Amino acid sequence: MANFEESLKQLETIIGKLERGDLPLEESVRLFEEGVQLSNACKADLEAAEGKVQILLKQKDGSRKAEAFPQSDERE
Repeated sequence: MANFEESLKQLETIIGKLERGDLPLEESVRLFEEGVQLSNACKADLEAAEGKVQILLKQKDGSRKAEAFPQSDERE
């Protein structure tokens, strides 16, 4: 299974090929479908990482406490 960086690089390559516009329709559709799968995999990886991010908050006594990073309400 490819990691996030590998999937993103593959997606960028596919986008570049599709943007050139010189591929046969059948190849364009195949690459588009592959791109959608890679995009979904990248999104899932980002969402999983987002759930693991924590921030350190300084307490009144000077110690630090880890808490979950607040998630944005602006999701699509």
